[in-house]
This record gives sequence, C-alpha cells and structure tokens, in this order.
Amino acid sequence: MPPSPPLPGALAGRRVRAAIVGIGAIGRGSHLTALRQLAAEGEAEVVAAVDIDATAVEAFCAESGVPHAYTDLERMLAEQRPDLVTICTPPTLHREQSVAALRAGAWVWCEKPPVPTLADYDAVEAEEGAAGPYASIVFQHRFGSGTRHVRRLLAEQALGRPLVAHCQTTWYRDTAYYAVPWRGRWQTEGGGPAMGHGIHQMDLMLDLLGPWSEVRAMAGRLVHDVETEDVSTALVRFESGAMATVVNSVLSPDEVSRIRIDCERATVELTHLYGHSNDNWHITPAPGVPGDVAAAWQDFGDDVPSSHLAQLRELVASMRAGRRPRSSGADGRTSLELISALYKSAFTDTTVRRGEIGPGDPYYTALHGGAPGWAPATAAATNEAETKTGTKPGTTAGTKTGTKTGTTAELNAEVRA
Repeated sequence: MPPSPPLPGALAGRRVRAAIVGIGAIGRGSHLTALRQLAAEGEAEVVAAVDIDATAVEAFCAESGVPHAYTDLERMLAEQRPDLVTICTPPTLHREQSVAALRAGAWVWCEKPPVPTLADYDAVEAEEGAAGPYASIVFQHRFGSGTRHVRRLLAEQALGRPLVAHCQTTWYRDTAYYAVPWRGRWQTEGGGPAMGHGIHQMDLMLDLLGPWSEVRAMAGRLVHDVETEDVSTALVRFESGAMATVVNSVLSPDEVSRIRIDCERATVELTHLYGHSNDNWHITPAPGVPGDVAAAWQDFGDDVPSSHLAQLRELVASMRAGRRPRSSGADGRTSLELISALYKSAFTDTTVRRGEIGPGDPYYTALHGGAPGWAPATAAATNEAETKTGTKPGTTAGTKTGTKTGTTAELNAEVRA
C-alpha cells in the first residue's frame, strides 16, 4: 500500500523536502536554482539527487551541498521519503518516474514535454490521490506578473472579447543539433518542434484563451533528416469563437517566441525568446478607449519574470494548502491534447476536435499515429500487427519500471527548449 500523502497543514512549520531526478542542464540550471532560493527563504530543502551516472550524481551532490546521492529512484523514495520530486529527465522516462514518486506519496513537478502521449498522461493522473499527491508539469511561461495581469484582464473581459490570436515559436536548430542520435526521433524525443519547442507558447495561449474546440494543421520536413517534423502550422478555433494561427519551427534564423491576441478593445502582444518580464508585454488600445482606462491596463505591478522559481513558489503554496496546483490534471493535459490533435490533423488531412482522441485512437498512444511516411517503419508494422491481434499499441512490456533515471548529461543538454 502506498504511503499516505501529507494532509493539509502537515507541512506547516517545516521545509518541503525535495529530491531532483536527473542532474543535467535543466536539473542544475533551473530546478536546483529555484529550490536553492526557496531554501534560502526557509521554504524547502533538497535532500537527494538521482541519476544513473554514479560519479556525476556524487559530484553534483558534493558541489551543491545535497546530502544524499542515488542511482536508484525507488531506493531514494523509500529511504528519503521526499514531499516533492522534480523530474528533469528525457520525456520517455517521465511516466515511470512520475508513477513511482506518486506511489511513494510524493508530489511531482515534471519537466515538459510531460510524457510522450495522452495514454501516458492519463496513466500518471490515475495514480494521483483524491487529495494528492498530484503531478504537475513545468510550464513556467504561465507564471509571473505579466501573464497574471493579462490573464486577469481577459477573464474580466476588460479588453472585450478575444477575436484573433497568433502563437509563434520560430526558433533555429542546425544540422549539428540533430546529429545527436536521440533528437528528431519519436521514440526518444516524443515529437518535433510542436512537442519539444512550441509547447510552451501553445500552453500559454491556452491558459489565456481557454478551451479550444477544433484544429486543422499541416506539418513538414523541409530541411532536416529526421523522423519528426521540423515545421508545423495550425488553425485553432476556441470555444469562445476566437480563432488562432500557430507556427512551430526550428528553421527560423531570426528567433522569436510571440503571442498576439486581438480583442474588441485592445491588442495584447508578448514578444520574447526563452522567458519574459513585464517589458515584453504590450497592450495597444483600440480607438476610442479612454486614456485613463488604457493607462490602467499598462499597470503590470511589480515585475516578476516568468521562471521556474515563480511556478515553484505557487506549487509549494498548493502543497501546503493541500490543493491541486495549476498545470496538473485536466489543466496540465490541455496542451498535450492540442499537440496530439495537431499531429493527427496534419498526418490525416482532417479537422480534429477536442475530446476526439481517446483509447482506441492510434494518436492516443503515439503522436505519429502510425501514419505512413511519418511513423518509423518498425512502429507502423508493430501497430498493424497489434491491431490484428487485439493487443494494445504503444505498450512497453519488458521495460524497467523506473528504478533508475536512465539519463545522461547529453540527454539533458537542451536547457533553452
């Protein structure tokens, strides 16, 4: 029987005990940095780190002042019993490691992409308790003063109805980037730029505009010799009636991340690259908007940049209150569902509606959906054979159950994405 999660108030008067799984660039540069700041404020302490490389994790702990180094996740969970596990490993490991942590009674904070498929996401969510522990995803662009201010203006309809939106992640990755064997492959990277790069801006777009209803997309391999796409475009309709264009690219020398929302009374635009502050947001009032009203819209308050720290603060507050955090459950699933639908639409030349992809749909268990020309040849053949024999596609029988992280510094090297 898994240990019971801490009850609301159980963390009162003490620090949250955290463990880091995966000590590559994300673990070192983002998670450890955020946790150290909370430690300085008396909110948290890092009690352990886990990595398959014993030498590397021991050195990491010695350098960082982390008391316990492990190469076995389940042993760490049993011996240290952390309140929070932050997962910084490649996405193919996220499901097993998240489940192991949840079963041990720990809350989970998992790097994006959350897991490779909706089937994996639902399997993780099924392990959550009714009152926790919960698994949440690192979507740090949702957090900070700029996003909070604009989200409030939109929720209150101060800017009028959102009508037209644009979501752009146009980055550049050269051939050397894709020379790393695991990149550009469905099995090891989970997807192309829609999954691994554009997910942050798409998630922020959904956080601001609310539920989407349908998507129509295209994808292509225009430059790189990869299994996945290197560019995609999509048209998205929201339940509110608003319509958006989405572009995800790794072919764009002039790199930018951008969200623009045209409302009845104003245009809101965010332009940045890998993170934003108040200065990256701009609100342009429509003609006729009173000057004092427009001036009030420009007051973003104290500048709190988007960051892992901003999200972690809110997550720890949720843990202390015993409530589900943002970027978890249905809220955390929405961007992965849109991405799955984007791929299905692009590879089948159809419009895909929210809620359409579920058990029995090939895109529920693999983002390539077994599509000819996109799925790896072995995966397409396996899916066909499993369909004929009635077994479930996308299962991972024979793999380990997440006792070790299976990561390397190379696999975690892409801190910017």
